[in-house]
Amino acid sequence: MPTPSKQNPADSKGLGIGPGTRKDATTGASFPGTPAKSGMPAWYPELLASVSRQVTTGRSKVIAAANKELLNSYLAIGREILSRQSSEGWGTKIIDRLSADLRSQHPDATGFSPRNLKYMRAFATAWAAESIVQAPLAQLPWYHHIALLEKLDNPEARLWYAAAAVEHGWSRNVMVHHIETKRMERSGKAISNFVATLPPEDSDLAQQSFKDPYVFDFVSMSDRRNERELENQLVDHIQKFLLELGQGFAFVGRQVRLVIDEDEFFTDLLFYHLKLRAYVVIELKASKFDPSYLGQLGMYMAAVDDLLAHQDDKPTIGLLLCKSKNDLVAEYALRTTQMPIGVSEWKTEIVESLPEEFATTLPSIEELEAELSQDISTTTVTHGDSP
Repeated sequence: MPTPSKQNPADSKGLGIGPGTRKDATTGASFPGTPAKSGMPAWYPELLASVSRQVTTGRSKVIAAANKELLNSYLAIGREILSRQSSEGWGTKIIDRLSADLRSQHPDATGFSPRNLKYMRAFATAWAAESIVQAPLAQLPWYHHIALLEKLDNPEARLWYAAAAVEHGWSRNVMVHHIETKRMERSGKAISNFVATLPPEDSDLAQQSFKDPYVFDFVSMSDRRNERELENQLVDHIQKFLLELGQGFAFVGRQVRLVIDEDEFFTDLLFYHLKLRAYVVIELKASKFDPSYLGQLGMYMAAVDDLLAHQDDKPTIGLLLCKSKNDLVAEYALRTTQMPIGVSEWKTEIVESLPEEFATTLPSIEELEAELSQDISTTTVTHGDSP
């Protein structure tokens, strides 16, 4: 006699839920899948992109607002500590006690160590109450501000590096690197003829895009000190080279081959500047500036204008990097050409510290010897458009 099968309790209620069964459509329960992209209308990618931008913008605004409030809070705390200390004359033990009590009363809060409270006091000393709410100071994270307090005493220099960090998106370590290599003091200092050779709307940007001297602190030159050795190292460590050149430079090529009838020439380094909308030809010299160098550089620039530049590009700009120069000689020499050219020195001073993200990529002596033994690759160029 067959054994009666046990009825699923769910079946008795008409739910139809059990092993090997399907749900009843009237229950409202389901395991919905994600609709296929192929079934979406043609305008769906635009909707996704627009909503994604809104999400990104909203998150950025929330982070910026939270950062601004944090800075205002730290400023208020620092001013309170500063005011009490000035009027009451108490010492550092009060800050230690305050730190312990704050952590006891607010166990989930962070940032109230004695050291950080002292930074807040220094923060309040450095800035007036109204200045911190202004851009770019309010846009920088707290640890950027700590670096500005530790590395700089001049308020104008702090504002300059703060603005540059916001504009270029520098991390704290990269900002410290630029402070230690005195980027502010070097920016816009190249000897040039940009005012005489470029339209007013371009000459100032071009001038600020070049510095003097350039600091190639990742380069280890041998006693030979020739241009090819320098070029090899700059290109092989292009990330750090671009960091030193500054915002807007895009690497195009090195030893770019130019053929005029049966004569061959090679430009050392070719870049495109995204803000200037112009090619930049860089010539490297391991010797003192000589006026004759301008003729060679000018020929390369003319060829780039004719053969590479797009009709909408601005005139090609030249940058001559020499081991040393006489500024007055360079100024006189630049008056003889109508092409926009800057002349700067390059140095190899090693700064006290490099950004951590770059420190691990510094080449060893063995690596440099291996790099310098490699053949130099060349690029043939006949025509083309701007990037």
